[in-house]
Amino acid sequence: MNEIRMYCTAICPYCVMAERLLRQKGVLEIQKLRVDLDPCLRQEMLEKTGRRTVPQIFIGDCHVGGFDDLASLNHAGKLDCLLNMATDTLNPAPDL
Repeated sequence: MNEIRMYCTAICPYCVMAERLLRQKGVLEIQKLRVDLDPCLRQEMLEKTGRRTVPQIFIGDCHVGGFDDLASLNHAGKLDCLLNMATDTLNPAPDL
């Protein structure tokens, strides 16, 4: 499964909802980058995404966006594919 990174804060309901959705999809590990504890991380988030709000979610190298973007991907049926993309490329099926 692709690595998940999420810029977040401690008291953000959208961060909680994003984490809940990802857990429902079978994500076991989310690297949480707490921008409320480290101003450098907030600046890094702004430079990488152009956005100031949290959460900002990355699946692998792909910037998904915030919770609404994540939920839209899920609703469109595209989230599972994105989550599993790295698994397929890192562990290709053996030749028979």
